[in-house]
Amino acid sequence: MESKKIKMETLIYLLLIGLAAGFMGGLVGIGGGIIIVPALVMLLGMTQHQAQGTSLAMILFPVGILGVLNYYKQGYVDFKYAGLLAVGFFLGSYIGSKYSLSLPQLTVKRIFAIIMIVLAIKILVFDKK
Repeated sequence: MESKKIKMETLIYLLLIGLAAGFMGGLVGIGGGIIIVPALVMLLGMTQHQAQGTSLAMILFPVGILGVLNYYKQGYVDFKYAGLLAVGFFLGSYIGSKYSLSLPQLTVKRIFAIIMIVLAIKILVFDKK
């Protein structure tokens, strides 16, 4: 992707997406594929490949390096966005994990299940592309 200056609105979106993904990661163990990728597509208009490449870049070391390299070679990674998402994710995962540990396990499992159902319905029924 070409280098570009990030608008304030985009900066806020990226930090909030990272925060939400980190919170949900800390709360119920989900984040990148379930929160970040759909949010980048829906809120910032990225293509599916751009969103996946950028999400992988956020978790680059050590687990995502090979996937990131493949997406990067095809031009689908935005490292600025990935860095901002990581900042939000870092803070959100701490907050989400603290909250999760204060809840009964059954409640956490139900939160996870509801999120999965809502996202599945959104993708199956409401995505126009």
